Amino acid sequence: MSYDPPPGCPALRRQIARRAVERGCTVTADDVVTTVGAMEALGLCLRVVAQPGDTVAIESPLYFGLLQLIEGLRIRALEIPCQPSTGMDLDALEEAIALHKIKAVLTLPVVSQPLGASMSDAAKQRLVEMLARRDIPLIEDDIYGELYFGQAMPRPAKAFDEAGLVMLCSSFTKTLAPGYRVGYVMPGRFRDQVEQLKFANSVATPTLPQLAIADFVENGGYEHHLRAMRRKLQAQVEQVSAAIAEHFPAGTRVSCPAGGFVLRVELPPGTSALELHARALAHSISIAPGPIFSAKPRFANCIRMSCGYPWSDLLAHAVRTLGRLAREVAERPGPELG
Repeated sequence: MSYDPPPGCPALRRQIARRAVERGCTVTADDVVTTVGAMEALGLCLRVVAQPGDTVAIESPLYFGLLQLIEGLRIRALEIPCQPSTGMDLDALEEAIALHKIKAVLTLPVVSQPLGASMSDAAKQRLVEMLARRDIPLIEDDIYGELYFGQAMPRPAKAFDEAGLVMLCSSFTKTLAPGYRVGYVMPGRFRDQVEQLKFANSVATPTLPQLAIADFVENGGYEHHLRAMRRKLQAQVEQVSAAIAEHFPAGTRVSCPAGGFVLRVELPPGTSALELHARALAHSISIAPGPIFSAKPRFANCIRMSCGYPWSDLLAHAVRTLGRLAREVAERPGPELG
């Protein structure tokens, strides 16, 4: 029950490194620092490579919690478009680098959020090499990386890192349970700074959850659990997608995520996601409105829906109700112009 100071539990760091090697990364347990969830890992990386007022390029749309984290650190966010099937637009990123002094890039190359997009290996390699030529760190959020739907295990951008500039962050929050609050980072050449800042930030990561997870991973239970979880999540995503197609207004578009358990739903133009969010809450239905996934007034007609719970009559009723509300909001006349 004593403190487990940075870099964290050796047994867990060995298992994290082993799994990273299986995905193509060249790392050892000494390259891993455990954290209190992925959010602490991402915050540590941002604080190491950027100061208040600096500019960090991010993919857009992006999980609103990361936008809040960046805002809290008083870092400027430069949004780079993210395509639904291919991830961050690397041509747009290259143009942005030529025009702005970018201190780091933050992206989710494998199963982005909320789009669910995944970059090809060629794109990941291009991204890593593009930044390495300019000595720009890449902060890789791999929170959904092990919840892929394909046959082959996807390689993270870290697998193409030869300069130590990729800082891979993840956790067991999405794969096991949020309450464990155990995450990790492979900070590359920034390991010493991250380790020192981790101690100043939270002293240590809780010891017992680290030991429990390490044992679960080592004895094979974790991989068995992941295989079953991927199948269930893919089925749930397909069930919710089918229900949206049946009940939502004509012209609605739904993402086809490469993994994870969230869907991005694009409603017909002019439909207010914020109004739909308010109406849904009145029926005890929780969705995330699109505007909160950008620091700018974007994605006004988009929402994010979770497919994390097993399909049931209650969820089917909720999607039907949400579809009815979406049709009502979509059919409302817009403001007169002139």
